[in-house]
Amino acid sequence: MGRKTTKNQSIMTPPEKKEFYKELFNLAIPLGLQSLLVALIGATDALMLGRLAQDAVSAVSLANQIVFIMNLFISAVVGGGGVLIAQYWGKEDRTMVKNLFCMILKWSLGISFVFFAIAMLIPGTLMRIFTPDQNLINIGASYLRAVSVSYLFAGITQCYYLKMKVEGKARESVVISVVTLVADVVLDIFLIYGLAGVPKLGANGSAYSTVAVELIAIVWCIIESHRGDSIRPDFAGLKWFSGSITKEWLKIAIPTLGSALAWGLSISMHSLIMGHLGSDATAAASITSVVLELVTCVCKGISAGAGIILGKLLGQSLFDKAKVYGRRLCHMSFWVGGIHMLLLCLIAPIVTMFFVLTETAKGYLISMLIFTGLYVFAYSINTIVVCGIFPAGGDAKYDAVSVFIATWCIALPLALIGTFVLDLPVMVVYIVMCMDEIIKVPFIYPHYRKYLWVKNLTEENPQESGN
Repeated sequence: MGRKTTKNQSIMTPPEKKEFYKELFNLAIPLGLQSLLVALIGATDALMLGRLAQDAVSAVSLANQIVFIMNLFISAVVGGGGVLIAQYWGKEDRTMVKNLFCMILKWSLGISFVFFAIAMLIPGTLMRIFTPDQNLINIGASYLRAVSVSYLFAGITQCYYLKMKVEGKARESVVISVVTLVADVVLDIFLIYGLAGVPKLGANGSAYSTVAVELIAIVWCIIESHRGDSIRPDFAGLKWFSGSITKEWLKIAIPTLGSALAWGLSISMHSLIMGHLGSDATAAASITSVVLELVTCVCKGISAGAGIILGKLLGQSLFDKAKVYGRRLCHMSFWVGGIHMLLLCLIAPIVTMFFVLTETAKGYLISMLIFTGLYVFAYSINTIVVCGIFPAGGDAKYDAVSVFIATWCIALPLALIGTFVLDLPVMVVYIVMCMDEIIKVPFIYPHYRKYLWVKNLTEENPQESGN
């Protein structure tokens, strides 16, 4: 692993700063926009259903926990593969990039099929996990059965998006996201409300529009991969297997999956807790979650861009330069968190105007959004440093351990006790439930300074390169 960075090496010259920001923003802006556009699809669905009925937005929010959990598995597969793909791309080994791309395609398709099957066959059982309200169960089960087909497309699309980012074609993925957003809005208007002679389908209309836009996205991604010299799957890549490379991938993917499941299942537990606190709490928490997705697009874009940039540097064994970039990204995470916090507090009173809610739900929503300002400050730091910098060199275990301790050993047990034993007020339970991101912040930088993330993973399997 590279030399320890000296004081002089840790300071960027003006040309180096220009190079850093240019490279980061060329990735972060398109990736942040794509994250925003994906969140806007969810937000428009929630907004249109929220104008229809409070139970509709609550039921769909609970039902979408299934695809949320599926995406945790997909993100581990794609994230683990993405670390290796970025490093081999930096090493200019296109054959290995193609092989790794084909590997994550196969895994993603298998995971997608499992979730498609359970959502299609037992939607009512899945809904009963999250709520005892029979009306929400009925709406959500019908929605799940209709939307389940889209799961088959979503996992594959994520693999293609990753490949496009590494190839420097993030703008193309943004174009696809823009088109799918417009298509989703147009289809929602007709299918949810039943305009121009189209049957009024309510929540199911949102499901059918999701299937349509996911189909558009996957077809477009496949077409895009056949243009120019883009990496594309072939028979040799699909049948390729390497035990040593797979082992290296699993070293990253398994801790990433553990972290994603620990964090993601906690979010599902949030829905379960809110579901048991009533429809007002569920609706307010659901809308808060949508707003959070919209606001945090910047830190997600920077995090994804940081992983790709650092991965390429580490693949070339440019360790000192990677450390300098990492330090700059750490500082940036605090500024981004502060901006996110301010933005969320400012828009809190405005959000309630766009939804049909009871007065109780409106009160919950404003309070949740204001508190979430503090939560999002910590979330931004964790996302950029722990999810962007650390995994770039294979240091994926820290995230899993920190999530397990902060979420499953502290925040969630206290929230469950507050809900089912002490019968605490909704806002007290919500604040306790969202403590996990805040708890993790003081421990991040000491771990960063160990430089366990400064590692060239391609050097561990040199015999596999180019095969």
